Amino acid sequence: MRPPKGTLMQRLANFDVTRQFRTVRSQRIAQYVFGVVCAAVAISLRSVVDIGFPTSGPFALIYPTVLLATLYGHFRAGLTSLVLSFMWAWYFVLPAPASLDFVDPADPARVAINALCCLIVIVFAEAFRRAAQSRLQEIRRSADRRLTLLAELEHRTKNNFTLVASMLEIQKRRLPDDTLHGPLDDAVGRVRTFAAAYSNLAFEQAEQNDVAMGDYLQLLLDRLEKAAVPANIQLYREFQNAVLTREIAVAISLYLNEALSNSLKYASPRERSGTIGVYFHIRDGHWQLTVEDDGVGNDALQDQTGGLGSSLMNAFAQQAGAAHDARAFDHGFRATLTCKADETVAA
Repeated sequence: MRPPKGTLMQRLANFDVTRQFRTVRSQRIAQYVFGVVCAAVAISLRSVVDIGFPTSGPFALIYPTVLLATLYGHFRAGLTSLVLSFMWAWYFVLPAPASLDFVDPADPARVAINALCCLIVIVFAEAFRRAAQSRLQEIRRSADRRLTLLAELEHRTKNNFTLVASMLEIQKRRLPDDTLHGPLDDAVGRVRTFAAAYSNLAFEQAEQNDVAMGDYLQLLLDRLEKAAVPANIQLYREFQNAVLTREIAVAISLYLNEALSNSLKYASPRERSGTIGVYFHIRDGHWQLTVEDDGVGNDALQDQTGGLGSSLMNAFAQQAGAAHDARAFDHGFRATLTCKADETVAA
């Protein structure tokens, strides 16, 4: 899959030859070496130009050389590349070649102006580099704070869901009317599902803002299978790899739980054997989640497409930025969550 737009430019903007070195001394050596490399590249290009256009624009290539050297190697690299490439151009390119003498009386001023302009480029490039690095560090600190707050929020959300489920359980035990236990059990199950979704994220993706959906759905389905799938139901799964945001991952997991619960509830009444398939596929850069069973199909259509369950599935689809579709077919029932056309994923 193609990388997201802007990735190359972002890498170039973050490049710094000194980043991999720990000590100040090694960083400075790296800067000087980078300056020498930049000057060598400029001299090589200038030598090629001299084959067809000797003595023309002797200092033209020095400007981009010192600019790039300063942006990626700090001002020491810029100064190093300036001195080496400038002196080479003065000696070998500017008339008279192989000499520091001037042929044209205007050449001394020409050399001085070019040298001054190159120094100005270095000053502004260094100032820009420092401002960009400072801003980048500020953005990273802000992102780290937000991730910390998000993790804390998810942890509190999971605990609150668990508390609500416990309170509903207590309330159910206090109700003398058994007919009210069923709706409360459904409510408790949904609340515990919300808590499990955040718990899976906290366990698997604690340090990341993006979620590897293949592993995440596999873990979620393993837990659901152990907790809720009876022996007469065979659960089949097929997941392709994709990376989505945490918010979308949670919405997909909640949708999956609701669709799976519906299939378990309606597809195989009276301990009828059956199969439920769960698929997460990537097509043309867009993801699709499908939950289908080989159950009673049309007989359960009205129950599965109306009421609270359907409203929740539509809400989860909206949170995931996707389209929800549920319908019966000849041999069962299928619920599909499809990424909208303007949403893409990273493999």
